[in-house]
Amino acid sequence: QDNGFEQFIINYCNEKLQQVFILMTLKEEQEEYVREGIQWTPVEFFDNSIICNLIENSKCGILAMLDEECLRPGVVNEDTFLIKLNQLFATHKHYESKETQNARHVMDASLPPQCFRIHHYAGKVTYNVMGFIEKNNDLLFRDLSQAMWAAQHTLLRSLFPEGDPQRVSLKLPPTAGFQFKASVATLMKNLYSKNPNYIRYRPWEGAPALSLVPAGPPQPTAALPRCIKPNETKTAMLFTPELVLAQIRYLGLMENVRVRRAGYAFRQLYGLFLERYKMLSPRTWPRWAGSDREGAKVLLAELAFPPEELAFGHTKIFIRSPHTLFDLERRRQERVAQLATLIQKTFRGWRCRTQYQLMRKSQIIISAWFRGHM
Repeated sequence: QDNGFEQFIINYCNEKLQQVFILMTLKEEQEEYVREGIQWTPVEFFDNSIICNLIENSKCGILAMLDEECLRPGVVNEDTFLIKLNQLFATHKHYESKETQNARHVMDASLPPQCFRIHHYAGKVTYNVMGFIEKNNDLLFRDLSQAMWAAQHTLLRSLFPEGDPQRVSLKLPPTAGFQFKASVATLMKNLYSKNPNYIRYRPWEGAPALSLVPAGPPQPTAALPRCIKPNETKTAMLFTPELVLAQIRYLGLMENVRVRRAGYAFRQLYGLFLERYKMLSPRTWPRWAGSDREGAKVLLAELAFPPEELAFGHTKIFIRSPHTLFDLERRRQERVAQLATLIQKTFRGWRCRTQYQLMRKSQIIISAWFRGHM
């Protein structure tokens, strides 16, 4: 199936979102183990940065070449654009066209002469270059934008800010590819400023969710959902195993599962961990005089968890399975109940003693006055 310019920029956006997923849930996950000095066997995964660079490189990417063709004087058509791509990416392993296939002595009747093919993370996609230049040119003429601005309507002015006479520019309007690339860059900047929120564990109803994000002040999160299409016919309760498996593979979920299984489900700074769980050991409660790292070690040693469940990094404690973390939370809740009972008992004892002492003092005074008047 041939795809046009619209599908090309949509797939470019999907490629960038996949890059966020890789960086936030796979690459950074493994790099954190290295930073913390945790023994770790790296899990191999496909990094699609090479595909993103193929499309968005500001000097020799596909979008840059398309903009160059749109702005170049003289006869411009899709053939010259495709020729330029073939020259630039003749040896690129994620790009192919009829010309590059011929140079490699590859016979493929499924790739027409007016098309090029990109090996995306989700598979190979063929694009027909016809219409690329026309659709990339922003044909919204300056006088039309000025007419919309002159309508003095708030919504229209917000949609056509370039129509403001005070902002008139003699520069050519930006191309559709350039504008889309800028929008994607803004989206990526927004996503990278958030904490990943991909897998959460909830031990029981009503308990706080325990996720990969360390406890502390609330921080903005970026949800990274992965959607699976169960079948091609949009039929309820029907799953096509081959289709589902293919999506699981190209979405990188297999690598993510391997990282999660080999890694640690929970990690937290020593100070925050000790502050939350120090009540579970008489050696760390109510105050611990040593370092946070040593305090966490002493605490967990007394709780007698299996050594393979724990790893001590330079600044964080790592816990492998959610079950261990849920056990910690259960013990903490039980200990909180015990401490609450102790506080209540102490307060009630103090209140009764104080009340008794007041009554005893009053009784002595009353007795003294009574005896004095007999």
